[in-house]
Amino acid sequence: MSKVLLVVPEAPAPEAAVSAERRKAGTSGLRFGVLDNSKGNADHLLRFITEGVRAAVPVASVVSLRKDSVSLPAPGPILDQLAAQADFVVTAMAD
Repeated sequence: MSKVLLVVPEAPAPEAAVSAERRKAGTSGLRFGVLDNSKGNADHLLRFITEGVRAAVPVASVVSLRKDSVSLPAPGPILDQLAAQADFVVTAMAD
């Protein structure tokens, strides 16, 4: 009988990030952020998510940004804009 080597492809859990400030939705509603990773159909999935959020909670504004490359992280200016203009951000992958 030969040995079988099992490799578990799980990265260690990252340490919890500590937020410098707690964000709260304003009285006029949530500032909702969307980050499209530019993968096929991600825009459709994110549109459905945005519609669902709008149906569930008051939304004051939506800022929707798109990365240029699926394989690269979002550039700093995109992340900075989302941090400044959104209380909550979702991103999704699709195909």
